[in-house]
Amino acid sequence: MVTGVPLATPDSGDVAAAPDAASIKLQVSDLEIRYGGAVALQGVTLDVRENEIFGIIGPANAGKTSFLKAINRMDMFTPGMRVQGEIQFSGRDVRKLKNVYALRSRIGVVFPLPVGLPMTIYDNVALSPRLRGIKGKRELDIIVERCLTRAALWDEVKDRLSSLGSLLSGGQQQRLTIARALSQEPELLMLDEFSIAVDPVTTMRIEDVLKELRADMTILLVTNLVQQARRLADRTAFFLGGECVEIGTTEDLFTGEVSDQRTRDYVEGRFG
Repeated sequence: MVTGVPLATPDSGDVAAAPDAASIKLQVSDLEIRYGGAVALQGVTLDVRENEIFGIIGPANAGKTSFLKAINRMDMFTPGMRVQGEIQFSGRDVRKLKNVYALRSRIGVVFPLPVGLPMTIYDNVALSPRLRGIKGKRELDIIVERCLTRAALWDEVKDRLSSLGSLLSGGQQQRLTIARALSQEPELLMLDEFSIAVDPVTTMRIEDVLKELRADMTILLVTNLVQQARRLADRTAFFLGGECVEIGTTEDLFTGEVSDQRTRDYVEGRFG
């Protein structure tokens, strides 16, 4: 069994105390994910704290996306995917929740390729608020503008909100997906390689927004861009070959002592 190994930290009065149970948003214990007979992830134990950006880095096929799917119970839609272990979200075991849709309403997810709903830009963002019972146009207008602004898209689409979202460019559709996720007012926002379809300038704008959003929600950021994790994440986990090799304060992971040489080799670009 392999678990994430917390980094050793120097003896310093600035080292934060371990979080109490009330400050933990997501707690994963001995997680194993299989696709048929193939193990995608095994023995993962970690916690994600309230109002932090928690980064997950690692090369392709390390198990990062499978980890997100397990949290959001997306194994229900993935033939052959089997999940074992415990995932506690806000103190409740997600595997035992009967109302999966209620769970997903509290967890916003943005995957690498945008999935635009076949409706207008406005309706893409207004859908979730409407499902929560918000009907007034004035209130919906405020929500739509706020979410599109947070996703760095408002200035580009404010004059064509009635156009189909599917007519936007790939990068714009990705940001529309982010806006739609934010319209849920999630407690946990999970982003899986959100910047693949987004240009560097817009990526930096969204990164600035994510730093602000940390005051309102917890963010789980999966990225192949190690420097993006370094810019954004409070703590980072390194996944490799279906294992969580190491977990630690992000800056320590990049500049301090590490428990596994593979971590240093990866963040310094020796493989990827």
